[in-house]
Amino acid sequence: MSPTPPWNVRRLPGAEGRVFLVTGGNAGIGYFVAEQLSATGATVVLGSRSPARAEAATASIRARVPGARVRAVRLDLADLPSLGTAVESLATERLDAVVHNAGVALDDPPRRETGDGHELMFGTNHLGHFVLTQWLMPLLSAAPAARVVTMGSFAAKSERLDLDDLQSRKDYRPKRAYGRSKLAQMHFGLELDRRLRAAGSTVASVVVHPGGALDSLTPSRPPVHVRATGARLSAAPAALLVQGKHAGARPAVRAVLDPAVRGGQLWGPRVFGLRGEPRREAVWSHLADRSVAARLWDASCELTGVDPSTACG
Repeated sequence: MSPTPPWNVRRLPGAEGRVFLVTGGNAGIGYFVAEQLSATGATVVLGSRSPARAEAATASIRARVPGARVRAVRLDLADLPSLGTAVESLATERLDAVVHNAGVALDDPPRRETGDGHELMFGTNHLGHFVLTQWLMPLLSAAPAARVVTMGSFAAKSERLDLDDLQSRKDYRPKRAYGRSKLAQMHFGLELDRRLRAAGSTVASVVVHPGGALDSLTPSRPPVHVRATGARLSAAPAALLVQGKHAGARPAVRAVLDPAVRGGQLWGPRVFGLRGEPRREAVWSHLADRSVAARLWDASCELTGVDPSTACG
């Protein structure tokens, strides 16, 4: 048997016949995850709440990837009751991977809520993906070795969850609430894998993060993303420490495609976790706290009325 070749972000393995869903695949890092996965021959579905933006993204991918099998479904993670219908609209018998990438990031007060009454970032970034996973599990279980890839954030590394105030009702600070919502996602991804393993499932759950990914270091993909020359020049010094969103997408792409990646792992950029080729890294110490993850899971079940554990078998 020949040895597995080293991972090459510019020479991805073929994935013909496989089906991948990327939430928030119409913009930012999610767009580049979808573009890179499209180059493997797989069918890539963009989950987006904006049909117009999804159409622009699919057109951009098709222009850059000849023969790309890419399409879109309407997906609004802030609207939990709509997610079952969204999964039905995938119109597929199986799903080989989902990249939980979509997210909301607010920079300024006031605190906002979803239609279900959840704080907008926690409700969209974490609870939306929590419920979506419940609906997707039958499709994932129908694939030979499906993966749930959760896109975390380096912003979560310095945060800790307040399990008594997950909705940030007592003390709302937008940047902190965002970091905590991404930390909740990452805890969910690891806890999901523990429950999948306990159930003997063929599905694996992997957590990734993009490091530092700036618009100003990201190549243009008009009209999805247009980078001004001035922005590129002013950001040049930052390239020593961080990278563009096309590079930030690579840990997720590797987590979807690389057979060496295992459930329960954390992947991010190689250089200080901020830039560079994707590599496995040690699970952050606070992220390894199983009691926090279990309590978050129980709270998420109570808030949403679903339990993805029940679909893991």
